[in-house]
Amino acid sequence: MTELRKVAIVGSARIPFARGHTAYADETNLSMLATAIGGLADKYGLKGEKIDEVMAGAVIGHSRDFNLAREALLDAGLSPRTPGTTMQIACGTSLQAALTLGAKIAAGEIESGIAAGSDSVSDSPVVFGTKFAHRMIGLSKARSLGERFKAFKGFSFGELKPVAPSTQEPRTGLSMGQHCELMAREWGISRKAQDELAVASHRNAARAYDEGFHDDLLVPCAGLVRDNNVRADANLDKMSTLKPAFDKTSGHGTLTAANSTPLTDGASAVLLASEDWARARGLPVLAYLTMGRVAGNDFAHGEGLLMAPTIAVSELLARAGLGFDDIDYFELHEAFAAQVLCTLRAWNDAQYCKDVLGRDSVLGPIDPAKINVKGSSLAYGHPFAATGARILGLTAKLLSTQPGKRALISVCTAGGMGVTALVESAA
Repeated sequence: MTELRKVAIVGSARIPFARGHTAYADETNLSMLATAIGGLADKYGLKGEKIDEVMAGAVIGHSRDFNLAREALLDAGLSPRTPGTTMQIACGTSLQAALTLGAKIAAGEIESGIAAGSDSVSDSPVVFGTKFAHRMIGLSKARSLGERFKAFKGFSFGELKPVAPSTQEPRTGLSMGQHCELMAREWGISRKAQDELAVASHRNAARAYDEGFHDDLLVPCAGLVRDNNVRADANLDKMSTLKPAFDKTSGHGTLTAANSTPLTDGASAVLLASEDWARARGLPVLAYLTMGRVAGNDFAHGEGLLMAPTIAVSELLARAGLGFDDIDYFELHEAFAAQVLCTLRAWNDAQYCKDVLGRDSVLGPIDPAKINVKGSSLAYGHPFAATGARILGLTAKLLSTQPGKRALISVCTAGGMGVTALVESAA
C-alpha cells in the first residue's frame, strides 16, 4: 500500500469581500472566481502552467455557470490542459474541495490542485414559474404563427411573477436565521453575548489589516482593495440598538444584522501540492492540511440546523487522537454569532456530548483567546462557497510564522452539515 504523502498548503489569494449590491454589483461568479484564481496564478508564477485539477463551485448558481470551475481557470490564464471540477456543498464548498484535492495529493494521484469558491448575491438568478418556462420552451419550438399562439393559450399575467432566491430549507420552510434563533433559544444564548462576539470579530479583523496581515492575500477587483464590511469602530452600544432580523414579532429575537453575516459577494482560492511539486518550483510550504471530516445531522427533526460541526469536529479529533488542549487556534466560521456560541456550549455540555457525540466526557471549553484571532465571517462577510478557502488560506498564513502549532477549522452549512479540517505548521 502506498504511504500517504503530506499535503502542502502553498498559499492563497482572494478578492476583497463586498456586501451584496455594492462594489461587485456588476460582477458574476465567473468573473470573481477567475480574478481570484488569476491572482493566485500571478502570485506563484502559474500563468500558462498546468495544474493537475482545479475544484471550485458556487452555491447561488446560474444555468450559464454549468462549467464554472473549468471556465474560470481558463479565464484566469492557467494552461488549457488543466481540468476543472465544479462541486457544491453549501457553505462548505471550497473547504470540501480542498479536502478532496488533498486526499488525491496524499494518495499520489495528483501533484497539485487549486480549491476555490465564489458567490454573488448581487447576481442571484431570478426565475419564473414552471408553467411560464414551459410556454417559453413551446415558443422556441413553434414553427408557425398558430403554434406560437398555441404556446400562450390560457396565459395569465400571474405566471410572470418571479420566484425570488431564498435561503429557506426545503425540509422545514425556515431560513437559516430562523433556525439559528431556535438554536439560540435552546442553548440560552443571550443577545449581549452574540454582540460581544461580533464586536471581537470586527476588531480582530481590523487589527489584522493594521498589521498588514492581509497585504499579500488580497487581489483587487472592480476597484475594491479591502473587505468593505470590516468595522474598526464596531461597538456594543451601537449594536444594541438594532432590531431582531429573523424573529421580529415574539419579542424574544436575538439575531440582528450586526451579529449575523451580511449577504456578501466574493471569491477565494487556495493552492495545494505535494512537497516535491512545491520544492521543484521554489514555492513555499506555509502549512499542511492533515485531516478533514464532514458530518450531517437530523435538523428536520429537532437537531439544530447549524450544529453538525459539533459532530464533525468530535469525529475528526477522535480519529486524530487529539483533544482541544492539542489545538492552538480555532477558526470557527461565524455564520451567526449564535451558531459559534451554541457550538461552544454544546462541546462543554456533558449530556450533549454523551447523547449526540457518543463521548464519555465533554470535549471541553475553549479559551476565547484562541478563537478567530484574525477575525472571521461576521467581519469579513460570507460569500457562501468562498468562505472555506478564505479560512484555510488565512489559517495557513497564521501558522506559517509559528512552528509546532496546530489549528482546527469548522464550517457549518445549510442542509444540516458541517465541514472541518486540521491544519499544522510546516516547521
